[in-house]
Amino acid sequence: MGQTKSGVIRSGRYFKKLRRGAVIASEQQDVASTTFYWYFFMHLLFLFLDGVGLGANNPDTNPLARAKMPTLHILLGKQTMTASTAPYHGKKATLLALDTTLGVDGMPQSATGQATLLTGINIPAEIGYHYGPKPNADVREFLLNTNNDSVIASEATQSPSEKANKGETIFFWLRANKKTAALLSAYPDGYFKGINSGKRLYSAIPLAVTQAGFPLFTAEDIYAERALAADFTNEGWRKMLKDETAPLFTPEEAGAKMTKLAMQYDFSFFEYWASDYAGHKQDMDWAINQLESFDGVIKGLLDTMPDNLLVLVTSDHGNMEDLGTRRHTDVDVPCLLLGTEEARKKFVGENLENLADITPAIKRFYN
Repeated sequence: MGQTKSGVIRSGRYFKKLRRGAVIASEQQDVASTTFYWYFFMHLLFLFLDGVGLGANNPDTNPLARAKMPTLHILLGKQTMTASTAPYHGKKATLLALDTTLGVDGMPQSATGQATLLTGINIPAEIGYHYGPKPNADVREFLLNTNNDSVIASEATQSPSEKANKGETIFFWLRANKKTAALLSAYPDGYFKGINSGKRLYSAIPLAVTQAGFPLFTAEDIYAERALAADFTNEGWRKMLKDETAPLFTPEEAGAKMTKLAMQYDFSFFEYWASDYAGHKQDMDWAINQLESFDGVIKGLLDTMPDNLLVLVTSDHGNMEDLGTRRHTDVDVPCLLLGTEEARKKFVGENLENLADITPAIKRFYN
């Protein structure tokens, strides 16, 4: 029995009821806090590898089966990132296979594949064919925003499950939903001169970024360590551009730097294109060197990433995984997720099956 200040006697049952109510209120507060925490503090880093598919576990033709990649090997349960490994769900990593053909005849290509990743729309099905490497008029129609105000207004009320309209890329959606975003790979001065002169066209990714009003990073951002070169370590920037002022990182240092940069934005994107070049050149040594460097980047990320960062690695089409041909391939591409089990489950939802599922998954991740 207990007595209040007013002298009213309270029974043990009364206090049990109070305690039970407090527990329920606490649980409701925990759920609300978790939802608040997720919405405002979760970060997503999208690592895009151009032309990397899930191929056969054959070291004669597949550098992914031949390269020494100890970090990925452990993450994937002592398996290689090949077709036979997916699907895989481990303590820190999930590997799924994404279809790139999208029900359309012909070989998957960069422009349509990347545009599909960026919009959640099956671009090849919409235009009737695969196309690349740079977007043509048909593909650009899905990446260009001709009316900023109306698109942003529609996106502000769009649910993750709704189909995007033309011009509504994931970068537009993020901007409309007041999320910070950045393309972390920087471009040299010559790139911008080519764009401004009309001699060079944007590929799908920088086109989507600039159309959404986000800037492209430059050499100044490399020097200030606000961005990285397309090879992660800035080594190519030094060798190819003869720019000794660019800071040089080991792959592990680049991974740690990427964590630091990714945590400054709600959503960050990094474009790595040399993998597709190695595939076209059928250069096994170069491909292995790239993959072993990438494994170091993943190690640097894992060593430094907090629980509120999810890393997504995927591609637009196959190529590097089969050096027996110079052409693209129609194999599935990896969807590799690194992060907490909760974050990975939220991103995957019921399932991810093809390239068009990625943008809806990103929206779901933030809602």
